[in-house]
Amino acid sequence: MLDFAKFTKYSKPGPRYTSYPTALEFNDAFKYDAYIAKLESQDPSRPLSLYFHLPFCRNACYFCGCNVVFTSKEEKMVRYIDYLKRELSILSRHVNLNREVIQMHFGGGTPTFFSAPQLKEVIAEIKSYFKNFSHAAEISCEIDPRHIDEAQMQVLSEAGFNRVSFGIQDFDDKVQVAVHRVQPYEITKSAMDLARKYNMVSVNVDLIYGLPYQSLETFKETLRLSLTLNPDRFAVFNYAHVPWLKKTMRKIDETTLPLPDEKLAIMQYTIDYLTSNGYKMIGMDHFAKPEDELFKAIEKGELHRNFQGYTTKGGADLIGVGLTSIGEGVDYYAQNFKEMSEYEAAIDAGKLPFERGIVLNEDDRIRQYVIMELMSNFKLDIKRFEALYGIDFANYFADALEALKPFEAEGLLSMDANAIVCSETGTLLIRNIAMPFDAYMKKHAQSAKTFSKTV
Repeated sequence: MLDFAKFTKYSKPGPRYTSYPTALEFNDAFKYDAYIAKLESQDPSRPLSLYFHLPFCRNACYFCGCNVVFTSKEEKMVRYIDYLKRELSILSRHVNLNREVIQMHFGGGTPTFFSAPQLKEVIAEIKSYFKNFSHAAEISCEIDPRHIDEAQMQVLSEAGFNRVSFGIQDFDDKVQVAVHRVQPYEITKSAMDLARKYNMVSVNVDLIYGLPYQSLETFKETLRLSLTLNPDRFAVFNYAHVPWLKKTMRKIDETTLPLPDEKLAIMQYTIDYLTSNGYKMIGMDHFAKPEDELFKAIEKGELHRNFQGYTTKGGADLIGVGLTSIGEGVDYYAQNFKEMSEYEAAIDAGKLPFERGIVLNEDDRIRQYVIMELMSNFKLDIKRFEALYGIDFANYFADALEALKPFEAEGLLSMDANAIVCSETGTLLIRNIAMPFDAYMKKHAQSAKTFSKTV
């Protein structure tokens, strides 16, 4: 049983650490020419991970934190495909196209808002440049079950897509209306049936707790219905309410949001329910069947985390294509323009639509390693770290270790000269445990409107 009083005191703004430094630190000091130099000097033996942002949605889901463009106009989508093609053409001049591609992901928006012929056109263009896809590549697509048909699923299957992720969020009618996403169970079940018919190796479903009008009792029913779909993985996210960043979230009546103790009860029940039904907890918000490669990776301490979430595909350079996409190299992050007009203007000028980013200094890379190890595998091998970086861990991170002592005293982690290891309960507070290692937190500490709450 969770000690709710203990947990609620940890409820404070904190990063989700899909990157370190976080995107808040991206800036325009990282210039275009420096970014191109980084791309062109990448190690050709390192594999590639490709991310394509397909940003369009017909309507706003009020909980959504993604960068989306709302439209129902066909010409906007045709125009975007043209610019994607042109971006790929420019990119091809700066990246070694012979490198092995071990991961590709279509995110959004709603990627399947594009028709089957349009998806086929985009995929063909990508593969005309990147021909060296690994036979074991993870090729995945986010899908809104309200916008998928058999022709689209067939295109994805024939193109080698082997993983899909379905957004559910919640099956309760009142919650769905409150967040402006009405999606009956039958629609989601039909999408799942299509994924199975076209032999998707892994199907993930996304749920969110902390939405308007949710309670433990209503979420129990959402979990029961979700389990009947027999997904391979669950992602169960804590709703990040950041209305100062996302205007659509202002449409949510904050008085209807569940309080922290109700959210904790939902979280505890979710863990108990899914684990008692054959799933294993992986990362701070993922569950998978024991035979899933994510579970095998965490057992070996080889799980990784990037902007697509948890993955087994580490050691790759990530290239982001499309509006607002983020790329990642060994020592940098790079983000494309968020505004369509600026994105198009850059490509019209014959340039990649790079807007900002950050080059990591030595301290950034050291802290990145520690934070990502904790976020991915809930433990840190200190001796391995010291061998990699030639640094005395206890001396370098004296302040962080002092800040972790209350977590140790409450049994949320154990630490000695060899390792930091989170307890099973401590994994639920992994964001809080990682934060003392974040050199940038002090400048954000006084701002309540920077990050979402950790609990």
